[in-house]
Amino acid sequence: MTKAEFVELIKEKGEFTSKAAAENAVKAFLDSITEVLVKGDSVTFVGFGTFSAVDVPEKSGKIPGTDKTYTKPAHKAPKFKAGKSLKEAVEGK
Repeated sequence: MTKAEFVELIKEKGEFTSKAAAENAVKAFLDSITEVLVKGDSVTFVGFGTFSAVDVPEKSGKIPGTDKTYTKPAHKAPKFKAGKSLKEAVEGK
């Protein structure tokens, strides 16, 4: 599903009067989640899941087929953990 298709779905489900209003709602949601994660906090929607920022440690590895190695520095990464209701809905329960 593309972003445009998702905005159209939000327009229908949220009963927005225009596609622009639905797009603004989606943008506000995504910007808000991003802002919270940049601060290092998490956002939990009970039953749906949790968005969080996690610390990823430094990692080194070898490039296959060569003797070259690389080191990926430690960094923060976004993470999503699905909630029980979402898992059950996807499973078809």
